[in-house]
Amino acid sequence: MNRVLKSSRSIIRAFNSSSSSDWCMNKSSRSFSTTIDAASYHLNGGSSYMRGAVFWEPNKPLTFEDFHMPRPKANELLIKTKACGVCHSDLHVLKGELPFPSPCVVGHEITGEVVEHGPLTDSKITKRFPVGAHVIGAFIMPCGSCFYCSKGQDDLCEDFFAYNRAKGTLYDGETRLFLRGSGKPVYMYSMGGLAEYCVVPAHALTTLPDTLPYTESAILGCAVFTAYGAMAHAAEVRPGDAVAVIGIGGVGLSCLQLARAFGASEIIAVDIQDEKLQNAKTMGATHTINASNVDVAEKIRELTGGRGVDIAVEALGRPQTFAQCTQSVRAGGKAVMIGLALAGSMGEIDINHLVRRQVKVIGSYGGRARQDLPKIVRLAERGIFNLSGSVSRKCKFEEVGEAYEDLNKGNIVGRAVVEIM
Repeated sequence: MNRVLKSSRSIIRAFNSSSSSDWCMNKSSRSFSTTIDAASYHLNGGSSYMRGAVFWEPNKPLTFEDFHMPRPKANELLIKTKACGVCHSDLHVLKGELPFPSPCVVGHEITGEVVEHGPLTDSKITKRFPVGAHVIGAFIMPCGSCFYCSKGQDDLCEDFFAYNRAKGTLYDGETRLFLRGSGKPVYMYSMGGLAEYCVVPAHALTTLPDTLPYTESAILGCAVFTAYGAMAHAAEVRPGDAVAVIGIGGVGLSCLQLARAFGASEIIAVDIQDEKLQNAKTMGATHTINASNVDVAEKIRELTGGRGVDIAVEALGRPQTFAQCTQSVRAGGKAVMIGLALAGSMGEIDINHLVRRQVKVIGSYGGRARQDLPKIVRLAERGIFNLSGSVSRKCKFEEVGEAYEDLNKGNIVGRAVVEIM
């Protein structure tokens, strides 16, 4: 029998209107296993089992389950998860808005400690990431050898999209997660970070310096990583640029800080919540717009001498904000789309405006793990990126359902992070 996460009843109410009585938690129904089988797990006589939070089907609560300890293969590392961010991409899966194999473990924004190397792992990898090393994992996990990876475009890795995003596996076509009781396979959204341990391909990792904390640093692997890909590669922000960011959640807040770090002169934050806009002012925004009571594109043009911004970034994934983004850029400007939407959603744009005004519409999914993740860590280490100000909530592993519910309601100002230590 499954033990349902603490907030199961409320998360169902948030996701649909059906009765949650069938899914009420019975705290006495089952306790987690404490069995230790040192013979089957050789690292420091550790447990051969772990806990993970499992998604079964849309609009039903996550459950905690016991898993066999996942085992890494060549050039993969087993990580003891310390923290995992709560991201809208996971929420899209939980609500059935993005198709993904189930059952699965979501969570893709992690920090942790290396506890094992897969057999036959390259000696350069074991030297770079010895047992005990502190690491950060990027949600785009490049294979390192496909057509795009060989060109340095880790963010377009063929194997990541063909295997992990399409099938919920790693690049041999197999998951590393199996339920303890039945042996049933459970799929992985990226590394499946909402678990006590996870397997991560080495190319998706970089070292976490001792000067940076586990919890706050988790957001570097997705919220900041996504923003960095958008601002550095898609937008190519230059000193003096005027930038607008539409949607000031965890990713949007990261975009603001990176725009400031790259020297943008005007940074306009757009959202419908005053609390998020107030927070944006502390993170680099020079102007704020509450989209609930003004025409966003018109207001942005007003703030920029009638031209529009050099770069507008859409971080929500909605047709309305897609249109706002494309209408807010100057002639020759860039409209960068990073928000994931309900599968099949379409964005509209005036074709004549696009052609005559040479507007560039660019999609961006994330950064390039091998090149960008070490740079992002250095930005945080030097204090250019404000980690503590970006993480607005820390919660226990057992509270993850409640965190996703609040994310769904728009009640998280910056980023929530689950502490699994």
